[in-house]
Amino acid sequence: MSDSTDATLPPPARGLNFEALKAHIIEHKIDCGLWLMRVLVILFSFGYFIPLFGESQSAYYKALIANAAISALRLHQRLGRVQFSRQFVSQLVTEDSGHYLFYSLIFIFVAPATLVVLPVLLFAILHASSYSLTLLDTLGQNSWWGCRLLISFVEFQSLNILRFVSLTEILLMPYTVLLALTGRAGLLTPFIYYNFLAQRYASRRNPYTRNMFRELRLFFESLANKPSVPQIIKTLINNTIQFVCKLSPPVVVQTPQTAQQ
Repeated sequence: MSDSTDATLPPPARGLNFEALKAHIIEHKIDCGLWLMRVLVILFSFGYFIPLFGESQSAYYKALIANAAISALRLHQRLGRVQFSRQFVSQLVTEDSGHYLFYSLIFIFVAPATLVVLPVLLFAILHASSYSLTLLDTLGQNSWWGCRLLISFVEFQSLNILRFVSLTEILLMPYTVLLALTGRAGLLTPFIYYNFLAQRYASRRNPYTRNMFRELRLFFESLANKPSVPQIIKTLINNTIQFVCKLSPPVVVQTPQTAQQ
């Protein structure tokens, strides 16, 4: 009788596999360290928007410093040790991690601004969410379903997030000019940021900034062609488009051979 009763009982629920998580962390120390720093970027960024745990200005700089550390570690993963050679510098410029290391260094010396934090925060959310799923799978397939739901939402919106980041990068160009004119940034900050934006535009791995420039151009060209728009506005739009096109850097077309490299 007892044997039949035991046979009808459901199998015991499997608990969280912390031993597997510990083994994963030991085996993937750098990846787990990157995940932890991205979580810190998220916390510092929210600490800047909602200063519940201290000064918002301090949280702003901590978020940028943590982002710079992430970018430096990612560069170490991809390029290895620092080399004082032209080839190493050319590879550094083409890496997206190098771009955002440069980005963090630019705005560490600028007065805090919400637009500056947004790209850093959104990239941290994207990458932290992706690796959080790996950690949850290590704990167990059915663990933390609420977090899995949030991760699925972030992954579903990843394209829109990347497009918004690209738009923010573009809007920061005139914003840095405004900061320089109001004394909240150095006079060279707009010129330095232009180099960053040119690198993002010419990136072979990330076409979103380049695509966003194209979308904005098409939007403003269609706006200038509307009969209801005054002629002075049309002239201003067309002159601005021509000026921006002259500043755009050349884009290297990626051939199959370079793609394999």
